[in-house]
Amino acid sequence: MTNPERSVASHGRMLVQMLAPARLRESLSLNRPPSVRNATVAGMQATIAVVIAAIALHLSPWPHMAGFAALGGMAALFGRFASPSKRRSMVFTAGCMLTAPVAVLSSFALLGITPVGMLLLLSVVAGLLAAVAHRTQIGAPGAVIFVFAASAAISPISTGAEWAERVLATGAGALIATIICALTDHLRDLDVRLPPPPSVAMSAPLSATPPFSPGYAPQFAIRVAICAAISSLIAYAMDWSHPAWASIGAIAILQGVHLPGTIHRAWQRTLGTIVGAFIAWVILSAHPSFWQILLVVAIFQFVTEIIIGYNYALGQIAITPMALLMTALSGHSGATDMAVSRIYDTALGALVGIVFALVLSSLDERMHLARHHSRKA
Repeated sequence: MTNPERSVASHGRMLVQMLAPARLRESLSLNRPPSVRNATVAGMQATIAVVIAAIALHLSPWPHMAGFAALGGMAALFGRFASPSKRRSMVFTAGCMLTAPVAVLSSFALLGITPVGMLLLLSVVAGLLAAVAHRTQIGAPGAVIFVFAASAAISPISTGAEWAERVLATGAGALIATIICALTDHLRDLDVRLPPPPSVAMSAPLSATPPFSPGYAPQFAIRVAICAAISSLIAYAMDWSHPAWASIGAIAILQGVHLPGTIHRAWQRTLGTIVGAFIAWVILSAHPSFWQILLVVAIFQFVTEIIIGYNYALGQIAITPMALLMTALSGHSGATDMAVSRIYDTALGALVGIVFALVLSSLDERMHLARHHSRKA
């Protein structure tokens, strides 16, 4: 590569291209999803699973576990374009990947590990979940859902019974999702032509392994774990109430398959979270009952799956209040403060993710961004 080409792909030029107004305009553009029908069916399946799981736990002797049961129900989001047999396998895998981190991190929480130690363990688990999600090709919505479930398990517990309640509630939600999908999968359109993966002339930040190959999983795991740890520890040092959410924000940014996609994710997640957090604040300020919260969660869950395919920012507007309200289902105190915390944590995670992508970017990645920027200009 010639010196002029290297100059065009310098880190300084890359920073200018990342902050260009064109990146914001691209982030706000609308795209038609591969199948509105399948998105609608997946939204319906997840909504039914979440509602049934939450109601079952709310009416049981363990109503405080309704949030974990609802998390398990989100296994229904995966595999919406797969064949019926593969769909069952993917939903089962997703259920395991939701339940296993809850079991692991709840075990460490039972041991009384310090908050910093729990955040570091969450980062390691996040890296492992990202690697497994990549190797199994489980698809959208990706590892973020699993890390969100894991983050719910880092709060302290004192007895083995509490550990069992968390694990069984999450597993029950996943089982309900599996049953719902099996009963309603005939509604999906199986003849959907998916767009090919982006053709990106780039190398992974830590080696020359292409990001769509199985060998990229260990590198992706390291990248996710380090970025999650940095994000959450900064938030903890700043005494923010939910530092784990910063790591979730960073991981969501890293799911972009190339630098333009990473930048778009940062804009979309930040802007969508600001709007969604305001909606959540308005709802939670009214001190809704369990049934009112569950109704709103169901609406947002269904709407999310329909609109997120058009634009990730639109999806975030619905996902953010849904996530905060699901946290409130577990009786979390200071619910209205969570909305403001979500904005700070998401912005921090996005910033760390972008800086991480910038520092570890390869020459091929920067050249790809430069060519993309030149075409758009």
